[in-house]
Amino acid sequence: MKLRKTLYTIALFLTPAMAFAHPGHESSGLMAGIAHPIAGLDHLLAMLAVGLWAAQQQGTASWALPATFVGAMLLGGLMGFEGLEMPLMETGIAGSVLALGLLVAIAVRPPVWLAVGLTALFALGHGVAHGLERPELSSPWGYAAGFVTATAALHAAGYGLVRALPQAVAPLVRIAGAVSAGAGVWLLAG
Repeated sequence: MKLRKTLYTIALFLTPAMAFAHPGHESSGLMAGIAHPIAGLDHLLAMLAVGLWAAQQQGTASWALPATFVGAMLLGGLMGFEGLEMPLMETGIAGSVLALGLLVAIAVRPPVWLAVGLTALFALGHGVAHGLERPELSSPWGYAAGFVTATAALHAAGYGLVRALPQAVAPLVRIAGAVSAGAGVWLLAG
């Protein structure tokens, strides 16, 4: 009798897991939010490029660019949750991959206000896209926490890569920027 009760209890606990065993039923949204910036090539390249570009900067810009991107992206995500769409959003996102790649390839160091403004503009488009693509059953706050965490981690990966490399291989970072810019051209053409 004890074995039967144990088996029923296990079956009862596994029932929700079986119901959510296939995609499309994320209830927390956290994992869906983490996956979104990583799974899309456009988002992945832009997030890494922000980290690479921030590492090429000096002073305030080195931390202001990633912080601005995360903050503006979250604001855009909240706008997307409300259903607000931006005109030419996908074109703008692909254009941000091209632009950020070029900024890294050329190692541009504009005034901080200009770099922050560009970063915020790019981030807003990415954020709106994240917000609009939230899975229907997921928690908006869990989803937002996921895409903010993944974005910050990608920025940190790009930043850390540049800072960890010896100065002699700095041209590789510029080549990575050029590759990202090329991917941006490809995304725009597609």
